[in-house]
Amino acid sequence: MTLEKLRTKDVQRLFQAILALRTEEECFRFFDDICTIGEIQSLAQRLEVAQMLRDGATYHAIEDKTGASTATISRVKRCLHYGSDGYRLILDRLNAVDEQ
Repeated sequence: MTLEKLRTKDVQRLFQAILALRTEEECFRFFDDICTIGEIQSLAQRLEVAQMLRDGATYHAIEDKTGASTATISRVKRCLHYGSDGYRLILDRLNAVDEQ
């Protein structure tokens, strides 16, 4: 299983660091240091693709809005249907915040 391969001491430390961030500004600063702009944009794009897929958007509409490749869209769709429910978890939380 993928999760078991991911559960290393170094990855756990990274996740602990992310969980220690307290503000959006701290997130910007940390991710600016730890990732390239392209990596951050790719992560943000995947989250947007996941939201659009969940909302029922077509591949064509997703490509047009996000610039994501069909390969990226397919991968995100596969994760939505067969993954570890990480997208579902965070999209539910974000949608709840948006509704407030």
